[in-house]
Amino acid sequence: MDSKNMWMVFVGLAGLSWGVYVPLVATGGKELKSSYLSFLCVGVAYFLIAVLAPVAILYYKGAGWPKANVPGITLAGLAGVAGAVGALCVILAVGEFKGNKLFVAPVIFALAPVINTVVSLFWHPEHGMMSFGAPEASPGWKLYAGILFAALGAGFVLYSKEEMEKNAAAAARKAPAAEVVPANGSTAVREAPHATRPAD
Repeated sequence: MDSKNMWMVFVGLAGLSWGVYVPLVATGGKELKSSYLSFLCVGVAYFLIAVLAPVAILYYKGAGWPKANVPGITLAGLAGVAGAVGALCVILAVGEFKGNKLFVAPVIFALAPVINTVVSLFWHPEHGMMSFGAPEASPGWKLYAGILFAALGAGFVLYSKEEMEKNAAAAARKAPAAEVVPANGSTAVREAPHATRPAD
C-alpha cells in the first residue's frame, strides 16, 4: 500500500478495536460478576499500552522527552478523560443498567462520528485555542449527507430495539401451556393463563 494511504490501515485497526470493545467488556463484566472490576481491567490495559508503550518507544528512538506546554498537556489530558469517561459510561450502560450490547455499541458509534465531525468543522485551534467559526472550506454535501445517514442509523437501531422488546413481550404473553406434576406422580397439563395487557 502507498505510504500516503497507510493511515487507512490504522483507521481499520481502530475500528476493529472499538468494534469489539463493547462485547468484550460486557462479557468480561458478566464473567467477573462486577462491572467495576471489568473497568479496572480496562484501566490496567490502558496503563500498559498508553503509558509504558510510549515511554519505551521514546527511549528506543532516543528522541528524549518532548517539550511539554500547558495547552498540549491540557488538551491531551482532556482526551484521556474523555476516553476514560466514555469507557465508564459503556460499562454502566451494559453492566449496571443492563443495556443490550447489540444496541449500545451502534448507537455510540453512530453518535460519536457526528459529534466529531461537528466539532472538527467549527473548531479551528490552529487560529487560537478558543477559535470557533464556520468551516473555512466547504467539505461538500456528501459529508453532511453522511452525518445525516449516521444519525438516521442510530434512530433505526433504537427503533429496532423497541421492536425487538415488543416482540419479546408478545411472545411471553403467548407462552405455551405449563406442565403441572401433581403429588400422585401423574402428569397433567394445564393451560397457562394469558397475561392481560393493561390499557394504554
